[in-house]
Amino acid sequence: MLSTNQVPHLQTALTGPLLKLEKHLLAHRTEIESWFRKQFMTTPAPFYASVDLRNAGYKLAPVDTNLFPAGFNNLHPDLKSLAVHAAQTAVTQICPVADGILIIPENHTRNFFYLENVFALKTILENAGYEVQIGSLLPDLTEPMDIELPSGNTLILKPIKREENKVGVDDFFPCAVLLNNDLSGGRPEILENIDQTLLPPLDLGWADRYKTQHFKHYAEVTTTFAELINIDPWLITPTSLQCGPINFKDRTGLENLAEAVNRVLDNTQQYYNTHDIDCRPFVIVKSDSGTYGMAIMSVHTAEDVLNLNRKQRNKMASVKEGLQVEQMLVQEGVYTFETIEEAVAEPVVYMIGSHVIGGFYRVHTGKTATDNLNSPGMHFEPLSFEGSCVVPDENQSPDASPNRFYAYGVVARLALLAAAREMAEAKSNSAEASA
Repeated sequence: MLSTNQVPHLQTALTGPLLKLEKHLLAHRTEIESWFRKQFMTTPAPFYASVDLRNAGYKLAPVDTNLFPAGFNNLHPDLKSLAVHAAQTAVTQICPVADGILIIPENHTRNFFYLENVFALKTILENAGYEVQIGSLLPDLTEPMDIELPSGNTLILKPIKREENKVGVDDFFPCAVLLNNDLSGGRPEILENIDQTLLPPLDLGWADRYKTQHFKHYAEVTTTFAELINIDPWLITPTSLQCGPINFKDRTGLENLAEAVNRVLDNTQQYYNTHDIDCRPFVIVKSDSGTYGMAIMSVHTAEDVLNLNRKQRNKMASVKEGLQVEQMLVQEGVYTFETIEEAVAEPVVYMIGSHVIGGFYRVHTGKTATDNLNSPGMHFEPLSFEGSCVVPDENQSPDASPNRFYAYGVVARLALLAAAREMAEAKSNSAEASA
């Protein structure tokens, strides 16, 4: 069984001297790992998650936490055994009697990048010792569909069905149902009130979840964590505000949005002044729910919001599944100073249970250090494996890349803990509503 403090040795893109914040995290790793262990015992982690990070040198912070991660095919092959052991531990903790898992994916049949991810996830769980089937929510799927993948593998989608209070395919109705569908289109009725363990719960889909709620929990987590190791929480926390209602098409609410942008810019400039940071503040404005890098823009002034042309407003008006944007997250922009072959890059850290299992770089040749990289034209570079999965090595130089990745794993797990608290809060609210 994995211990909570195990973090893989990975090669990162940033090869310069270890930065002050990263050194501080390394110096306090014993207290940090003890604290994480106690926190996740009290508030169990979601089954899996991925966290997008930005490393500005002076600041290392998450900018997105995905509870339905879709990039397992981008992980380095050498990390497979780590993911398998983490999956065994996570499933056993959540559903000890499970011998099979039903995966419910997005309704994609031609997005081969995504489908390769489903196959990779299925393989991890099978290698962990579980029978795995894919139950599709496609409304017109009435019989199994074989999809030939570019990798040469075949993925079989089967029509999902419900018998009493269980869902499955054929005669397969396992105790664990794993969602790899972010529910942007709403909560599927077929999954409501099932007796099986649903991972994650329906309440954490984008039909119910807001990013500002996550970052509220994250700010509370980092306030406590910062006190533990005596740092300014701003160094690991992006300032975040909710703003709405907004209607980009008819321009209602844009004045309030511009005001929120100014507040975050002013707040960021104050911190820059305090920490002697010679950078121009910027803000990321994005939909408060949803993913796929839609309805998001980087701005440097409030006028950037007020002066959007029709094409730009239409782009900001809707997200995945064509849903209209109503609430926005206005968030402090964090520079990314990591590059791969001169292209700007940001690390994405993957976790199963409370264990870091690796990650990759999202790279974009057409973007700058202030842009959103989750956009068309991006590609992924797996973080290459370096030795065994242990805590940072005291015998290595402090700027060795495994030690740098340790800092990424710490901040990613802070976001994971915030998601765990989100999940606990949603469970509590659901119980109160049904009482």
